[in-house]
Amino acid sequence: MKSKRSKATDISRKVKETVWERDGHRCIFCGSPQAMPNAHYIPRSHGGLGVEENIVTACMFCHDRMDHTTERPLFLKAARDYLAARYKGWNEDTLVFKKGV
Repeated sequence: MKSKRSKATDISRKVKETVWERDGHRCIFCGSPQAMPNAHYIPRSHGGLGVEENIVTACMFCHDRMDHTTERPLFLKAARDYLAARYKGWNEDTLVFKKGV
């Protein structure tokens, strides 16, 4: 059985479909159509929720660069700016799992 945190950080099919449409069926970083709506802005390892305000579409190459390279700060800034432009009042503090809430 999954924990509450694991369930909260999973990305549902509905969220993936919404993000895929929002992002125009392409990686938000490079524009590749070979992408998936599964990149957490705030990572799951830090309690990042699986909600559309925390998920972006990324190709495997850009997703890897966002998660595992020295380019991470640049990718995070691009994702933050992208999400903030699409959601009025977007706030990183609301995108993290809070135990007991």
